[in-house]
Amino acid sequence: MTLLPLRTLVAVIGGLLALTGCTDGRPGATRPGPGCPILAADPGWYGDNRDRIDAMIRQLGTCGKAGSVTNGAPLALFDWDNTMVRNDIGNATFFWMVRNSKIRQPANRDWTTTSAYLTPRAAASLAAACGELADPGQPLPTGANAGCADELVSVYTNRETRSGATAFGNFNHRRMQPSDAWAAQLLAGWSETEVTGFAAAARQENLDAPEKAEQTVGTSHQIGWVRYYAQMRDLVATLQANGFDVRVVSASAEPIVRLWAADVGIAADRVMGVRTVYDGDVLTARLATCGGEPSIPYNEGKRCRVNEQVFGVPDAAAFQQLPQGRRQAFGAGDSDGDVTFISDATALRLVLNRNQIELMCRAYANSDGRWLVNPTFIQALPMSPPYPCATQGFDEPDGGQGPLLQPDGSIVPDQPDRVY
Repeated sequence: MTLLPLRTLVAVIGGLLALTGCTDGRPGATRPGPGCPILAADPGWYGDNRDRIDAMIRQLGTCGKAGSVTNGAPLALFDWDNTMVRNDIGNATFFWMVRNSKIRQPANRDWTTTSAYLTPRAAASLAAACGELADPGQPLPTGANAGCADELVSVYTNRETRSGATAFGNFNHRRMQPSDAWAAQLLAGWSETEVTGFAAAARQENLDAPEKAEQTVGTSHQIGWVRYYAQMRDLVATLQANGFDVRVVSASAEPIVRLWAADVGIAADRVMGVRTVYDGDVLTARLATCGGEPSIPYNEGKRCRVNEQVFGVPDAAAFQQLPQGRRQAFGAGDSDGDVTFISDATALRLVLNRNQIELMCRAYANSDGRWLVNPTFIQALPMSPPYPCATQGFDEPDGGQGPLLQPDGSIVPDQPDRVY
């Protein structure tokens, strides 16, 4: 038998590794190869979406290595509600709190102390419905008093009072969703441990309930079930096994998202949700800031939170897009509130189609070929009428809508719904 010289043997092995995609050029690092996890075959994946995500993982991942941005790992970001699960965990917890009388009477019975964005008419309607039912700081009996419960539900879900008055105003529509913020602000007066207990009870109820179940909150009928998407659970696990730093950025309250995210293996310090300021160990109604202003992870607020918390960008600069080498590789979401952080992703952008105009216009326009559209994995929506991208494809900061522009300044034409 002829033995190859050591130098020749090393060269041959190196060539084989390169051909099989098992090296990335960094000492000690291996690219995902045949023994590394890939996404499970599943009919829920549309077209070649699964194959393209697997290809991204093979290109960017590091097999079997725990991922951290601080050590150079690629970042994968996920919205939570209707992205990782079907339905909304913020809603589920809010409805549970109303049914179980866990929302406290605000200071001086003044509902503007719960949100700076509540309109005077909304504050007056809430005071009229709930004002004499409990002393300030005490839980309101919303489990028994339908009038107070109905007013709270109307303001939260419809963003209107029961009489039809606008509930929230004076906010930047690309950086704030006041109703989502309000759900977190109404946790005021409870400790994080207590809030986690409420969220756990709501979670169990909604997971135990059959699909399509409804619950009665006050006199209204609301969605009463939530399900984890098996495909997204698998995607998170596969990314983690291949060295990605996987995090959640959500417009639901952070203690609630942490509880739900733990079940898919995402640690608490990898969860970014709506934060309020603490008074000792008790939550208050005061929103935390990002970029120097009260902020929640909604649309541009998601970019701010990621840039500030993950990449260390201070002050107003956190609202600006970072250079390509300092952004997430992958982003996944389902709503117009996810547009900015998904657009910032540099490798692939996964959109679950819930007929959200701006998000679907961007995804279908697909200006750089990196957008993937998938039907929701449970209760996929039917085909939408064409999306009015040329006239209503961009949500303006003042709440209006305008044409969506391509990176070159041209107007995105209306887009037919093609994946449903």
